[in-house]
Amino acid sequence: MDQFAKARNAFYSGIKDYWADLYGEEYSLYDLYGMTKEEVHKIRESTNRIGHIFYKTAQLLRTVDDDTLLMLGFPRETLAYIRIRSLSVESVIARLDLIGTGETYKCMEINSDTPTFIKELHYVNGLVCEVFNHHNPNKGFEKQLALAVEKAVIESLEYLGEDPNEPRIVFTAHGDNVEDANTALYLQSFLPFPSSFVPLDQLQIIRHVGLFDGEGNPIHVLYRQTFPVENLIEDEDEEGNPIGLWLLELIGQKKVAVVNPPSAFLLQSKAVQAIIWGLHEEGSPFFTEEEHRWIGEHFLPTYLEPDRFLEGRTKYVMKPAFGREGDTVKIFEGDGTVAAEDSHNSYAHYLPVYQEYVELPTANFRTVKGEREGSYMYGSFLIGGNAGAIGIRIGSPITDNLSYFLPVGITKSE
Repeated sequence: MDQFAKARNAFYSGIKDYWADLYGEEYSLYDLYGMTKEEVHKIRESTNRIGHIFYKTAQLLRTVDDDTLLMLGFPRETLAYIRIRSLSVESVIARLDLIGTGETYKCMEINSDTPTFIKELHYVNGLVCEVFNHHNPNKGFEKQLALAVEKAVIESLEYLGEDPNEPRIVFTAHGDNVEDANTALYLQSFLPFPSSFVPLDQLQIIRHVGLFDGEGNPIHVLYRQTFPVENLIEDEDEEGNPIGLWLLELIGQKKVAVVNPPSAFLLQSKAVQAIIWGLHEEGSPFFTEEEHRWIGEHFLPTYLEPDRFLEGRTKYVMKPAFGREGDTVKIFEGDGTVAAEDSHNSYAHYLPVYQEYVELPTANFRTVKGEREGSYMYGSFLIGGNAGAIGIRIGSPITDNLSYFLPVGITKSE
């Protein structure tokens, strides 16, 4: 092992409950991408504008008929669920994927329901900045995250309309997934009152009665940061009972509250961006003049058919309405031929969404295997509706689960 690899290993092995490597490969880089204060400010300004547009659109989507929601790719089983408004915010923890275009930042998508990249940006990024003698642009945002988690749990208990003598708050994830489980434990650590972590496979459901932990204790608030609703509705127990659908029933019956809230899933479909762009193109009065300017600056043309791109011979991307980590994403030339595609095709059964292609910028970075060049995008958090921590994923032109985490810092001369 060379000196660089030893230094990286020594640094990351000192961070408790962290996944510096994933899938047997290097994930967290022992390197740093320098930014200016102006760049950081611009990203956060863009994030607040984009978040405002998404959250305003959510109010509209809750009023449309079922056929419209089905057209946007939402599974029929979720229609009642996504109309529930249980918290004062649409999403407690959401993450935007942004592309820097030189003059501004464009939104590729919002991960509003089950975003990852949380501990990396709110905690680990600051530790890397210390080693490389840079200012941490995310300083103070862990406190923002902690307050948002606490507020969400308190509001969830209030939403249930009862005051249990011993409110039981449970954080859950797949216990054998080091990233998911430790992300849930990280969020749990912020609560100033009792809670517990229970792996998903130990949760028990009694239909129309309630949700219980492995010891039979009732659960009032379930924090399921990394279990997507589109997977939940297909979940069955060993006897074939649709326990995922039963959980949605319990939420609708106010027998349990869930975080992120149902409204977060309402924004998870990438087809929502087609609605936003369509309203913008027709100059809809739903958005103010200022909001239309924000959409024009920060959103990409997005449609449910590729026709507009083919007519203009414009390069475009096809994405599943529900999908993660670049899976099932394809990049097309303006004539409709495939230019690049992810090797996985897990989400092909979901509604396809077509978005104008913007080439990711590139940067050099250092790995244990040497210097590399990669395409990068920014992850920018919306915490309780406000801009939060930022960071970079870097790797292939289609960002996937093998992309690296590249910390960001501001040079101290700034």
